[in-house]
This record gives sequence, structure tokens and C-alpha cells, in this order.
Amino acid sequence: MSAAPVWLPYCGPAPAGGEWRWNLDPALIATLVAVAVVFAWRMRGRERALGLAAVSVLAVGFVSPLCALSSALFAARTVHHVLLVAVAAPLLAWALPARRTGPLALATAAQAAVFWAWHAPGAYAWALSHDAAYWLMQTSLLATALWFWAGVRCASAPAAVAQLLIAMVAMGLLGALLTFAGQPVYAPHLLTTAAWGLTALEDQQAAGLIMWAPAAAVYLAAALLTLGRWIGSDARAGAGAA
Repeated sequence: MSAAPVWLPYCGPAPAGGEWRWNLDPALIATLVAVAVVFAWRMRGRERALGLAAVSVLAVGFVSPLCALSSALFAARTVHHVLLVAVAAPLLAWALPARRTGPLALATAAQAAVFWAWHAPGAYAWALSHDAAYWLMQTSLLATALWFWAGVRCASAPAAVAQLLIAMVAMGLLGALLTFAGQPVYAPHLLTTAAWGLTALEDQQAAGLIMWAPAAAVYLAAALLTLGRWIGSDARAGAGAA
């Protein structure tokens, strides 16, 4: 009989119910501090504030007890990933200098493909088995999301709205598939959720709902905001012409 796999996630073993463990990895903390210092020193005004806010969001994801909790609950991992792609990435996109990054549709496709790929059960289990795979997952999620949001920033309003809605559908569809799955599919969490009062299937369903509702809503809100500004600018231009 083969031995059961041993999951060794970067954030440490799954904590017991009620245990709140911080990740004090010195290399990670030094990196976050260095990035914060660069934003504080090189940026001014809104860009500095957005950059420091992005670093704070990354600290919540990687240093706070959310990191350890994501070893126990797939729902916590989903919150972590949503913070990465839908909060930290747009903050960074607007903190850094604006520059065109190629076709926005390609960035949208890359972001969706990477997000879906890392939530395939096999790839996800691999990421929770090796630190290198874990950081490949995190950096690729952040990089493609940053590419997407930087593209949204520089695109025309119609293109930005269209691609934001496509990104919303991609996020929501994955969430719906996980919500309505009839069985848990993430092996690393099959034995780690009971301590937190959830079955593995309930944890997976909660994660699906997070993707389906609040995560997808971020892209919808950004699309509506972009649309509102576009309509408002056209209305002001029309009033000026009159």
C-alpha cells in the first residue's frame, strides 16, 4: 500500500481550529519592506499611496494568519488569490507608470488561463507540495493580473469595459463550477477543514461562492466605473460643444 502524500505548503502545516499563526519568513518580510521603501522613496502623491496600499495587501496575504489558514481551507486560499489578482494587482497597475503592454484581449486570456490552470486539482496540489511551485503560482497569478490591469488602464473605454466583463465571466464561471461540484477535488484540504467546522465539500463550495460573487463583482464594478466615466466625458463634451 502506498503512503499517503505529505503536503508541505509554504505557509506551513494546516493550523488547528482557532490557531492564528503569522508567517515571519525573513526573506519575505525583507522583500516587502524593500518594495515599500522603493514606493515611499521614488513615488509621490497618489502613486505612493497606491503602491504602499498594494504592499499592505500583499502583507495581509503572505504574512498575516491568512497565509497559514490557506493551508487548512481552500476558501482562505481563494481569498488570498482574489486579494492578489483583484486588489493588489490593480493597485500596482495604477501606482506604476502607465505604459501599453500589448493587446488587452491577450492579457485577459493569459490572466484567465493562469488562474484556471492553478486551480486545476493537480496543479494546485503541486503548488502545496513544493515552495518553488508555490511561488511560481503566486508570481504568475500576480504578473498576469498586473498585465491585465495595466492594459485596462491604457485601453480605450469600450475595450476596457468589454475585457473587464470577459474577466468577470471567467472568474464567475470557475466559481460556479466549484460551487456546484458534487465532491471535493482538492486533495490537500480533504483532511484539514474539519478543525474549522467545515467539510471539504463545504469549504470548496464557499471558495466557489467567493469567486462567483465578490471576486467577479470587482471586475463588474471596474467595468461600470469605466463605463460611467466614458459616458460622463461624452456628456461633458456634448455640453461644451452646445
